[in-house]
Amino acid sequence: MTQNASLESALQRITATQDATPDAMADLIAAIRPRRADDGEYAVNVLRSLAFLLSQRPEFRRGLRDYLMRLIGTRRQLHLYTDTGILSNEGVWSAFRRRLGEKLLPGEYRDGYLKDVFGQVFARKDDHLWVGAVPDAVWLEVWQAMQFGEGQHERDARNTRLELLEAAQVLSYRISAIGLEPELVRNHPAIEQFESPFLTQNVALRDYLERYKACLVDPTVAHEDDSHVRILLSQCEEIIGKLRKTAAQEGVSVSLTYLMVRLQQHLARLRLVLDLLAPEQAQQLPERAVRFFKVLVEADNRKTSLRDLFATNTDLLALQITEHAGRTGEHYIASNRSEWKAMAKSAMGAGLIVGFMALLKILTTKLKLAPLIEAFAFSMNYSLGFMLVHVLHFTIATKQPAMTAARIAATIEQHGVGGKNRLDALVDLIEAVARTQFVAILGNVGVAIPTAFAIALTVKYGLGEVWVTPEKALHLLHDLDPIRSLALPHAAIAGCCLFLSGLISGYYDNKAVYNRIPERLLQLRWPRRLFGFPRWQRICTYIENNLGALAGNFFFGIMLGSMGTLGFLLGLPLDIRHITFSSAYLAYAAVALDFQLGWQLWTMSIVGIALIGLTNLAVSFSLALFVALRSRRIRFVDGSALVLRLLQRFLRSPQRFFIAPKDAPAMTAAQPTQAG
Repeated sequence: MTQNASLESALQRITATQDATPDAMADLIAAIRPRRADDGEYAVNVLRSLAFLLSQRPEFRRGLRDYLMRLIGTRRQLHLYTDTGILSNEGVWSAFRRRLGEKLLPGEYRDGYLKDVFGQVFARKDDHLWVGAVPDAVWLEVWQAMQFGEGQHERDARNTRLELLEAAQVLSYRISAIGLEPELVRNHPAIEQFESPFLTQNVALRDYLERYKACLVDPTVAHEDDSHVRILLSQCEEIIGKLRKTAAQEGVSVSLTYLMVRLQQHLARLRLVLDLLAPEQAQQLPERAVRFFKVLVEADNRKTSLRDLFATNTDLLALQITEHAGRTGEHYIASNRSEWKAMAKSAMGAGLIVGFMALLKILTTKLKLAPLIEAFAFSMNYSLGFMLVHVLHFTIATKQPAMTAARIAATIEQHGVGGKNRLDALVDLIEAVARTQFVAILGNVGVAIPTAFAIALTVKYGLGEVWVTPEKALHLLHDLDPIRSLALPHAAIAGCCLFLSGLISGYYDNKAVYNRIPERLLQLRWPRRLFGFPRWQRICTYIENNLGALAGNFFFGIMLGSMGTLGFLLGLPLDIRHITFSSAYLAYAAVALDFQLGWQLWTMSIVGIALIGLTNLAVSFSLALFVALRSRRIRFVDGSALVLRLLQRFLRSPQRFFIAPKDAPAMTAAQPTQAG
């Protein structure tokens, strides 16, 4: 059937029907809807054909116009304007459960509500794509072709206007209620100190609506515009902006973000409703109605989207997590020779501890514990060891990428206009990150191997004991083989764990600030009596500055220690490979086999360790950079130019990527900025 034939068939059904069921309208939309949702050109052609038919066939024009008035006028419109596309007062997790339930079992259809009828007409979840792709001017052609001036629809227009007035009042009451939420007031105390615009906007709107209703009853009553209401709405939006800015210092939570999103949605919807009510701009009513129509279609299509729910309600939290990780990452970037040497010493200290941690892992394996107990023992070995590394101010090299990625994202945002300055700043930063990473790995591996050698030789020749059997040594060497074993996939899993530990660190740093954990700990009486107030105050300050790092290291150890057991329980080949531990295992295996390793085995093991390290770094850095860029809502498109600039810098001064220059100035930290 051709386009025109489908349209004529749908219009004939609409003209013939005397009821107000949505089926006929759904048929018309189906005739307009393109096969591919993104084919806006097809929809434009069909809509123009519809406009032509309406202009040429008075019976179609009259039938569609009367049908639309019946369809809208016989149903409750309020909920379409106030609820569609707006988060309800239920919390993000309740919203998640409800949306998931509606995906599995759709909600009840109630014919008396225009909101449900709207969902029946635009039933496809991708309808908003083609509706939005059609230019406003084309929708206006259809609107004008219906020639509403021909009919007597003043009563219907009045009813719709009254519904819009009620919708404005409901939205205003909700804005006032959200503005008084304790969590919002706690994060912006000025709301209590001064007259809150969240309350005064409701008073101003109520006065405006009363005058508006008086004008409807008596046209001779002078009408006042809504400028005062809009000023107060702007003040409400300014408070939301201040809350987002202060989140960098005060922290943020999912519930606070949910409140701010709800506020923004209600403020934006109230502005749209006021646009439709403004009588002084009646000539712009069709254009505004079309924009409102597009907003409603997209909102209804995506009302059960779980991705949208989390994207809108976790963006600020994700930004704060990566911001805290980025500030930690500044300590992992050595810009001059003194910082570079300090990083080398710090990494060497971590290599010493890892040498002993690797031995404890081997000894724990020899105990043949039950799987879950063994996983606990492995986890505590890793967790307590990593926490000790942090407490002693040492550095695990592979934890750097998850932190420095956020710092790089901050630099991209800071120099977001593009051009030479932007690329030069990035090249300088990447150069500093590369040499810092190089010296950290060198320090870890360069000390972990001698430490393992010393321990193994002491045990074997000093104590005369065998803690690593030849069979275990061969197994350790097999695990380093990048070809015959799953060393590289397991290294990628370790990289994912490294990335997650960076997020956990940022999360707990944010939590410490937002929940005022140090201040609350300081109020406890028994620790003050036990340690004394000055000492307890220093402990609380340490927790404030290090809670995230300690939590990240603890959970990182849990992930590494339990991954193999999890794979065993699930019957999956899950395990981890970490460059520093792998290098220590090579030393223990070599001593156990009396250094009787052929050159091929030595070569394969060393290559395996290098590839494990490269995989650890690449995976954790890629994931961390992706999340950091997404949390800031920025996109970097100068990849090829950056690679070329890096290559030029490397060919000109390759040593700067490995050794810090003596006279290099300290790098300035990018100032954190807030999204939206």
